[in-house]
Order: sequence, then C-alpha cells, then structure tokens
Amino acid sequence: MKISVCIPTYNRAHCLANCLQSIISNTRRSEVDFEVCVSDNASADGTRDVVSAAQASIGVKYSRNEQNLGAARNFLRAVEMADGEFVWLIGDDDLLLPHALYELSQLIACHPSVDFFFINSFHLTTDYVFSNPQPFDTAKLPAVMVPFSSWPHSGELQFLELINPAISFDFLGGMFLSVFRQTNWSRNAGALDRVAICDPRTFSHFDNTFPHVKIFSRAFARSRAFVSTRPLSVCLTGEREWAPMYPLVKSVRLVEALNEYRRNGLPYLRYLRCKNFALRNFIPDLGSMFVHRDVSGFSYISPLRLIAANCLYPNFYLSLFYFLVRKSKLILKKVALLCVPP
Repeated sequence: MKISVCIPTYNRAHCLANCLQSIISNTRRSEVDFEVCVSDNASADGTRDVVSAAQASIGVKYSRNEQNLGAARNFLRAVEMADGEFVWLIGDDDLLLPHALYELSQLIACHPSVDFFFINSFHLTTDYVFSNPQPFDTAKLPAVMVPFSSWPHSGELQFLELINPAISFDFLGGMFLSVFRQTNWSRNAGALDRVAICDPRTFSHFDNTFPHVKIFSRAFARSRAFVSTRPLSVCLTGEREWAPMYPLVKSVRLVEALNEYRRNGLPYLRYLRCKNFALRNFIPDLGSMFVHRDVSGFSYISPLRLIAANCLYPNFYLSLFYFLVRKSKLILKKVALLCVPP
C-alpha cells in the first residue's frame, strides 16, 4: 500500500460524508494504490452509516472507539490503522480535489528520497459547501479559491526549512497539509506525554493541541521534504467547535511548537524570526483570553510567565498597534459602505 488517507472523526457525519465523497470522486483513483482509514471517536450520530455507504465505492477501514479518547489519541489511532508507506492525515471536514490522489502518487514516485510532503490547500467556507446539494460534489467548487500558502516555489528542501511563516504561517499546525512516511511517525509517536494526551480538556497541553507537530519535529528533523504549491485539498472554515480557543492556539501553542522545533535542530536565528512572527497578535489575544476566560483556556496558562518569556520581541509590543490598525480599517470600511447611496 502506497498511500493511507487517515481521517479521525467525531460526531460530524454530515462533514465526513462530503469528505468521503470527495475521495470517491477522485479521477484516476483506480491507478493509485491507496486506502482510507476512519477512526471514529465514539460518535453518537450517523457516522457508521456514512462509512458503510462509502464502502460500496472505495475501500474504507473503519474503527470505532468504545469511548471518546480525546482528539490527540484519536489522531494516533487513525495513523495506527494505516498500512500505507505514506500517510495523509486529514480532517473529517476537508475535501480532496478531483486530481489529488493521482497527483500525490506521482509526487511520491518522482521524489523517492523525500519523507515529508507539504501539500498546499485551498480555503472555503462551510456555508458554501452546505448551500449545495449533499453530499457535496467537488465539481461544483468555485473557480477561484484562496490558497493556504502563497509560497511560489515547488521543490525539495530540508524538513526544518519548512518552518517558515512564508510557507506555513502556523508552522505545520494544519495537519491536512502534511503527507509523511509512516515508519518515521511510528518510531516517534511515543514521544507524546501520556498524561497530556489523556487529559480530556481541549488544548490543555501542547501535546493534546499539536500532537502531530511534536512527532513531526522529532521524526523528520533530518529528513528531505518537498513543498507542493499546487493545492490538492480544500480546508473548510466554519466547523471549528473550538473557535473561542483560537487565541490560545495562535499566540501560545504555536510558540510552544517553535520551541519543540528548536529543541530538534531549528537554527537559532530562524527560531527568533519565527517566534517574533508568532507574537504578532500576542497582546490582543491575551486580552481576549482574559475577557472570555470561561471558554478560552485562560486557566491553562501563566500570563506573567508568558509576558516575561516574550517581552523582548518587537511584535510583543507591535501586536497592539497591528490590532488597532486592523480595527481602524474595518471601521473605515463600514463607514464607506454606509456612505454609499442606495
């Protein structure tokens, strides 16, 4: 088996149906040696029925956990199901483009020394997808969509060179962008802290926020990688139940991700540049976390310690200026719309 498309899921049968349909709709998939692995985290909706319907068209391995293991352990379960040499770990609300599997198989064949592929993706809203007949037909995708990464050059590089905000602004935090050699992952999956990944609280630790990043940083630090600027998937926005915790993820957990890369060989000067970039929203995000502390994960952090650790970076201070500029632009835009005659 060459490629395993692994999908952890929980109570989102309506999204999973579209995800699986996008795989079924892949052209030339009969020429690709692939499998689909779905790890169901004890869903109470129609997830099993959605998978059964898809199994009439494609091979789908299905495993249902007896109880909810938390997102991090369900990610691990999904990859453990894989028999493929390479794993594409995607969300249950992601869509594969019609040419994705064939083009990915060609990339893998053309770059035998590469262990890790960064595969660009398009952004799209769930409102658009669910305004169409279901399951969604990827032939009806908009002609123009915005890519996740604006990096202009496809090609090989060292894995740690991917840790560059110009390539990935969240430093490989979006798991759907990564296709990786399964053996490297398996040898390093034990690096995750068992207590952290068993904690049922959402994003309470780095390890249960970005388990894949911790594994990537250890498994591929010395590997060859490949950037594909041509998107092969569509990432949907609007189905994130954890949206109130985004400031925690963006301004705390992503900095912790950089610390993990640094421990595994990220050059110091690149680390400093990336960390300064990651702090571009720090003060507004810290304020938002405090205001919404009942739902933002504020109890998981030590504000004074974070301030002390980050106050030497220019964007620590400029983050407030950037925030005010963004707000001013929004206000001016609204005023301009109000001034337009009917």
